[in-house]
Amino acid sequence: MATEGSELGEFLRARRAALDPHEAGIADDGRLRRVPGLRREELAQLAHVSVDYIVRLEQGRTRRVSRPVLDTLADALRLTPDERDYLFTVADVAPAAPVRQAGRSEVAPRLRQLLDTMPDIPAMVLNRRMDVLAWNRGAAALLTDFGALPPAERNLIRLTFLDNTFRSLYADWPRAARDCVAVLRMEAGRNPHDPTLSALVGELSVRDPDFRTWWASHQVRGARQLNKTYHHPVAGTLDLNVQQFSVDTHPDQQLVAFTAEPDTTSEEALRFLLQWTTAPTADQDDDRTSNPNSRR
Repeated sequence: MATEGSELGEFLRARRAALDPHEAGIADDGRLRRVPGLRREELAQLAHVSVDYIVRLEQGRTRRVSRPVLDTLADALRLTPDERDYLFTVADVAPAAPVRQAGRSEVAPRLRQLLDTMPDIPAMVLNRRMDVLAWNRGAAALLTDFGALPPAERNLIRLTFLDNTFRSLYADWPRAARDCVAVLRMEAGRNPHDPTLSALVGELSVRDPDFRTWWASHQVRGARQLNKTYHHPVAGTLDLNVQQFSVDTHPDQQLVAFTAEPDTTSEEALRFLLQWTTAPTADQDDDRTSNPNSRR
């Protein structure tokens, strides 16, 4: 990952390069544009700051910026709400998040029990890096047998890029993969000191050129309800809603559930898949298996 001082500058450069000058209200002055997007002087004009100030921001020589200035920069760059939040985070405007330990988070027993009592809904618990911490029978049937993987490899982003079988599940892999990168970039801004996250980014950057390209684009996205289409080798095509729920007692965790719209072929296919599977009902973590009271 980039150092804290350079993250703000890299993000501003990436967003400036991605913005169409015409959409920003910049008239064509007849000069040849050697690079895409806004020029520095155009961003400075829109944000009502000096060009030198933009240069210092992008070079990492000025990092702590006032909220009014960030608001004008965000408006000028036409940032989305997620991008605006990310800008405030890397510019030290948002309150600093506590440094989280790099190890695998412990899942509360009651949350594990909840997974086991959802036989009709594939569900799992993720941390902010998208490590899979716990899962139920349906999630294993839908996605992969997480219990057969070493704990260090139970990460949705890693699987999306480096596991060909997992990758083939997505009907639109590029969109799903870019979303993964955007979520990971958002988390990197919130928690830049996480060595496990840094190691994941480093590995994927070396091993996958698409990840390397999309990571450099500085797209960011927060959690939201999604719709994904899967091509499952047993159940066929599944069009599913992916819903994410925060865990109040563990702010770094989220419960993710997959559901199909009622009275659809996807609902029938999902029902067939859940009846067909004989996978284990919960995770088989090396340190703690599943709730010993859960039924097999």
